[in-house]
Amino acid sequence: MTNDLDFTIKTLGPCRIESPLAHLLARRRQTIEQVEETDKVLFDDTHSAALARQCALERLPAFEPAGPRRQIFFDPNTTRAGIVTCGGLCPGFNDVIRALVMELHHRYGVRQIYGFRNGFQGFVGKHARDVVELTPELVSKINEDGGTILGTSRGEQEIGEIVDCLERMNINILFTVGGDGTIRGAIELVREIEKRGAKIAVVGIPKTIDNDLLFIDHSFGFQTAFTQAAKSIDAAHVEATSAPHGVGLVKLMGRHSGFIACYAALAKNDANFVLIPEVPFKLDGDTGLLVLLRERLIRRNHALIVVAEGAGQELVQTGPPEYDKSGNLQLGDIGVFLKKQIVDYFAREGMEVNVRYIDPSYMIRGVPANAYDAIYCIRLAHNAVHAAMCGRTELLIGRWHGRFVHIPMPMAIQRRHVIDPDGDLWMSVLESTGQPWRIG
Repeated sequence: MTNDLDFTIKTLGPCRIESPLAHLLARRRQTIEQVEETDKVLFDDTHSAALARQCALERLPAFEPAGPRRQIFFDPNTTRAGIVTCGGLCPGFNDVIRALVMELHHRYGVRQIYGFRNGFQGFVGKHARDVVELTPELVSKINEDGGTILGTSRGEQEIGEIVDCLERMNINILFTVGGDGTIRGAIELVREIEKRGAKIAVVGIPKTIDNDLLFIDHSFGFQTAFTQAAKSIDAAHVEATSAPHGVGLVKLMGRHSGFIACYAALAKNDANFVLIPEVPFKLDGDTGLLVLLRERLIRRNHALIVVAEGAGQELVQTGPPEYDKSGNLQLGDIGVFLKKQIVDYFAREGMEVNVRYIDPSYMIRGVPANAYDAIYCIRLAHNAVHAAMCGRTELLIGRWHGRFVHIPMPMAIQRRHVIDPDGDLWMSVLESTGQPWRIG
């Protein structure tokens, strides 16, 4: 799996400036929780996987650990940093912005921090977006609100103009907060920066509410998202049990990966069917969803279905594919489709059914981060600042097997992080719902 992966982290040059955090690092002792900056975090976490590589210990694939270094690359007195947020909304955006500003200002002494509005549009003159100076006073309470104070946008922008803006403003560090489209844009920025011979670090904090980026245990906002989604499942269950042959149908986020649907369903443990993009299903036939649903209603008088938005697209898509500004495939509405199919089927069967359909997507995206995600955002942001001040570039901050690490941007977008139908998460879903291994 890792033969084609390059774990090397790019740097802008040697670190020769003593870090303002050096006095704290000097007091640290070696423990099981502490990873030294010269150490590595192994990719494999099982004995069998490591043995299968048949190589020396030092050649095992491993990530560079995140965290503060004793020496840094940029002089805090002259460093200017920029922050940009991109893509769809996600709980925790404001927590990340706040933590970046606070760490840069208070721990490293960086006084010039700028926010670029509405994603990469904020760098391009024709969009006329104001640049905002970010201070501790300005961001002190923003974590109490959902969304992002910088705004966001989708779609590509002219890379040359973005780098022109960075050079014109003498920006040394750019923090990009976004998903796979943002990461691809950041990689292009690094290429253009390198071509010009500039010394600008580009460090990403991965944002994907669907939790579908590779080599990251989970992304910020994900726990808040499935916690909120679980409330919708609870409401749908109440509705379903309150009507004769009641069916609760909840559509949740998850274009390519069904993590939110699975975790939310497990959190409430009331779902009878969980439908995700990774596991195809059929409507018709003796083992199809409609017959299984009928049997469930005859037996228990109510049922609850949780479906990820990307599930069953082969059933929904009819015309040629269409794409949004970011190049994402426009999905058919599986929730509306399923509701109609269920109603029509039971009408043909001459059997009463009461379908209660809930789509809470936009209510979930805009809420503030919960306590766990708020803490996680702070730790991601702190490690992003440490990496940037040391001149690391073209990397993401992630957590792998419980440890914060530096992930090369190209690695994270090689393919999607999806649920393994043979893995323990899907097994837990099958155990919880009682649904068959395959539907149809």
